[in-house]
Amino acid sequence: MKIGILGTRGIPNHHGGFEQFAEYFSVFLAKEEHDVFVYNSNTHPYKENRYKGVNIIHCKDPEDKIGTVGQFLYDLNCILDSRKRQFDVILQLGYTSSSIFNKLLPKSSKIVTNMDGLEWKRSKYSKMVQKFLLYAERLAIKSSDFLVSDSVGIQEYIKSKYNTDSKYIAYGADVFFNPQPKVLKKYSLETFKYNMLIARLEPENNIEVILDGVKASYNNKPFLVVGKHDTNKFGNYLKEKYKGNDYIKFVGGIYDLEILNNLRFFSNLYFHGHSVGGTNPSLLEAMASNSLVVANNNVFNKSILQKDAFYFDTAEDVTKYVNYLNKRDHTEFLERNIKKIEKRFNWDLINKEYLTFIKEINKKT
Repeated sequence: MKIGILGTRGIPNHHGGFEQFAEYFSVFLAKEEHDVFVYNSNTHPYKENRYKGVNIIHCKDPEDKIGTVGQFLYDLNCILDSRKRQFDVILQLGYTSSSIFNKLLPKSSKIVTNMDGLEWKRSKYSKMVQKFLLYAERLAIKSSDFLVSDSVGIQEYIKSKYNTDSKYIAYGADVFFNPQPKVLKKYSLETFKYNMLIARLEPENNIEVILDGVKASYNNKPFLVVGKHDTNKFGNYLKEKYKGNDYIKFVGGIYDLEILNNLRFFSNLYFHGHSVGGTNPSLLEAMASNSLVVANNNVFNKSILQKDAFYFDTAEDVTKYVNYLNKRDHTEFLERNIKKIEKRFNWDLINKEYLTFIKEINKKT
């Protein structure tokens, strides 16, 4: 098959979850001898036209010059280019800035859209923007030939709100087998004597709730905050708010998976505050890296972690966990989460599920 993947900044991953998935899945497709194309922003640092057998299409992306509007123009440029490629299947990862251009998608291609999370619920957006995102969600539902939900919660939401079926396929992760404590030296950390989080620094990820709880605790273990903050208004606000707490360390974005896996593996507690949308890749990677997870109390996180994590609603909950929880006391949580990754969320399985689904789609008239 000839398959196009739209909706990401590009591969290799330098941004987030969809980019991570696009990298893993496209390389898998290339190994399976499919003709696969991934659209990359022209601002992406990777400038070659091939990546591990995957064709890279570089499209103009003016976001760095004109802001958010540039995302819409980038998606438009990708869609216009796709019209001349004669893809059998186009896999759209998300819909936020692309669904308004749905009528321009090539009619000869099967359109599959991964619906991501509940974008219109994100608190960083104004009421007007939230209203637009709900409209964009409806357009994506209406204009796609097939839908993918990355969590049972999203699947149920789509069925309930739009009476539309979607295929549930989660994200994946690989179990981390080779911990290297020397990685910690760069961050002046000791094994199992620090706590951490990895997230985009956005309000709906409950980072302020977590850090308020950390600040109120009597446990002054280092707390690592991994995520871009220097180009992020909310990130800069958080860094300013907690600048007097030397043990709260903002280390910026880290995209080297080996470093991230080691940081997660040797942490005492791993906080996961995501509250909007489906199966978050960083959560699966934390589970695969032997992390003791303390997660925001919501259906998306609980459907994955089940009873093998601790859950918080408030800063007071966070304070309690930071003061008293110790990773070595809950090895059964770690073992069961590793088994979940091996049996249900490993990349090989997820890639095969996507490919099987796309093959079925391609056979339909």
